[in-house]
Amino acid sequence: MNRERLITYSQLMRIDKPIGTFLLLWPTWWALWIASGGVPPLPVLAIFTLGTFLMRSAGCVVNDYADRDFDGAVDRTRQRPFPRGAVSKKEALLLATGLALLAGLLILPLNHLTWAMSLPALFLAVSYPFTKRFFAVPQAYLGLAFGFGIPMAFAAIQDTIPLVAWWMFVANAFWTVAYDTCYAITDRPDDLKIGIKTSAITFGRHDVLAVGICHATFLLLMALLGPQLGMGWPYLAGLVVAAVLIGIQMGQIRGRDRAVCFKVFLDNNRVGLAIFVGIVIDYALR
Repeated sequence: MNRERLITYSQLMRIDKPIGTFLLLWPTWWALWIASGGVPPLPVLAIFTLGTFLMRSAGCVVNDYADRDFDGAVDRTRQRPFPRGAVSKKEALLLATGLALLAGLLILPLNHLTWAMSLPALFLAVSYPFTKRFFAVPQAYLGLAFGFGIPMAFAAIQDTIPLVAWWMFVANAFWTVAYDTCYAITDRPDDLKIGIKTSAITFGRHDVLAVGICHATFLLLMALLGPQLGMGWPYLAGLVVAAVLIGIQMGQIRGRDRAVCFKVFLDNNRVGLAIFVGIVIDYALR
């Protein structure tokens, strides 16, 4: 395989844009630390970290395949491999399949419950790109896909999925809708032209309010989770830092400037990190 093909495939996988991997990793790592009482087994941590990268990459390839007839009409995506004619449909499908198979091989050492949970996770990852044709708020569907590492992490470590795992799953879904709506605002003019659906279009002039409600619900659910897990001040401090970052974001997106909204989307990496650091320190001090 020549260098040009490798570059094209890496662009399909968004290796040069790791924000999606990080936004998938933070809730997965939250769950791994909580499920294990602060000491996740290194093999499991490695499996989930690499698996998250592979599944996010596969999802990006499927997304580009699904949007191949639309991306050329959007300023931000017109230089992707499909609009440039740099990749074929067959290549993309083979690449996505290969990435998904590698992710599947990774979980073979884990228990049967984790295997079973990988099936809906795979379905959500590959079907999300097509929901933009008919679902008014595809970001909610993305929230399910981006949060499935949470129950899978509990399944891998505890061989069961307790209520707190689903609580975190729901909280993360609200967070995903919030930050991905900011992302959708950047593409709204183009998306209106090509006729696909996004939360930014559906919420209309109430988009900023909707983002705020989703962020607030996320923070509230995570705060209520703390006492159930016996969390102390470090966890609360992490949530406070996250809340401050989100508050700054809310002020920034009021003007709906496309570049600013995209920057705000990227800034949610720090929100996930703040909560993760709080969780790690909380368990480390016990």
